[in-house]
Amino acid sequence: MDSNLAADLADLPDLLTAARDYAAGVLDGLDERPAAASRPDLAPVPLPAAGVGAAKALELFRERWAPGFSGSAGPRYLGFVTGGATPAALVGDWLTGTFDQNAVTRLDSSAVDLERETVGWLRSMFGLSDAHTGTFVTGATMSNTVGLAIGREWLGERRGVSVARQGVGALGEVAVLSGSPHSSIYKALAMLGVGRDQLRTVPLLPEREAVDVEALEAALAEAAGPVIVVANAGTVNTVDFDDLRAIAALRERYPFWLHVDAAFGGFAALSPAHAHLVDGLAAADSVCVDLHKWLNVPYDAAVQFTRRQDLQVSVFQNSAAYLTVPAGDPDLFHLTPENSRRLRALTAWFTLAAYGADGHREIVERNIAAARRFGEGLATVPGARLLSPVRLNVVCFTVDRDLPALLDAVARSGEAFLTPTVHRGVPALRAAFSNWRTGAADADRVIAVLRELVS
Repeated sequence: MDSNLAADLADLPDLLTAARDYAAGVLDGLDERPAAASRPDLAPVPLPAAGVGAAKALELFRERWAPGFSGSAGPRYLGFVTGGATPAALVGDWLTGTFDQNAVTRLDSSAVDLERETVGWLRSMFGLSDAHTGTFVTGATMSNTVGLAIGREWLGERRGVSVARQGVGALGEVAVLSGSPHSSIYKALAMLGVGRDQLRTVPLLPEREAVDVEALEAALAEAAGPVIVVANAGTVNTVDFDDLRAIAALRERYPFWLHVDAAFGGFAALSPAHAHLVDGLAAADSVCVDLHKWLNVPYDAAVQFTRRQDLQVSVFQNSAAYLTVPAGDPDLFHLTPENSRRLRALTAWFTLAAYGADGHREIVERNIAAARRFGEGLATVPGARLLSPVRLNVVCFTVDRDLPALLDAVARSGEAFLTPTVHRGVPALRAAFSNWRTGAADADRVIAVLRELVS
């Protein structure tokens, strides 16, 4: 055995204690850590022929790389709808690495059963039916890709072909309809061979990012044969919601696969005051939910749900002599692009077991309250104005200033991190509230920074 490896094995308890103490110090210092760190200009160094051991590697990381890491786990990192990691989720993440389960088969472990239990908890949380099966994937992009791949196979079923066997060319012309699709939908269509250009955007309701259901019906009436409809439960800029129940009702007259992108908006189901926004989600054929957003588990973790696991198996099944046959309740390598993967479900299991639905409801409602407080506080920032009502946890606004310079100044202040966007042709800023630590005081602190920078 390599001498460094042997020494680290002997010193493993002390190494883990050192890592624990360092990690605890990082988390304790999040309030002072810059939300967006300036990246030092570090040239890559050659791979060392002889290593230095884990303790020295930790020291090198602390000195060389850690200073350039952002405070994205903290309460004022308001970009990209990024959550953090609840204490229980972090425990689960550490144990995920400790047990190192390849969570795809029941042949050697109960890891798959833990994932099934976790999926059941999430299905209940989002109000989905028992007909919806689910599987963990890396994030919203892969969740959307899996859902649309199943939808693509459904189109083939309607036309008497199997895309999984015959290829996308056998499918013929495909129409995908959506009002305000996330960029990952286009990416998924490109990867699936359907093509970005096959997505037709449908007119929206006035002053909204929600689809006009009458316009959608007209588009369905014009379509030649079955189509895929991508509905949105929480758009990126304004967290707007399509009328899911009204869209689902159109299937009484028109055949289509209903995929709902509920990456973070699905968590509205936890709040009694906002659950109506996802009314009708259970009617979807496939659903995307991103867990490293509002569930506050570490990257990377998302879940995809579908009513047609049989079609999912048709697309993703993996046949080999050493693998199980995809019958009944199939092993997980038959359900996603990955043949092997870490036990992503463990972080979600830990945070759900630790805090339950009520604990996560409190996070969601506190974040919503902070977003509204931030929106109201913009009235005190010279030249600032909301571009949309604060519907949930994202505030879309603009300021009568040089926005790139303002964003840079906010980031350099270390107080917050915001992201740019464009809303209805207007250059804008987004503040996304989804971290389990974030509250009213953080909203006030960011408003104070904006006010100081533009005054």
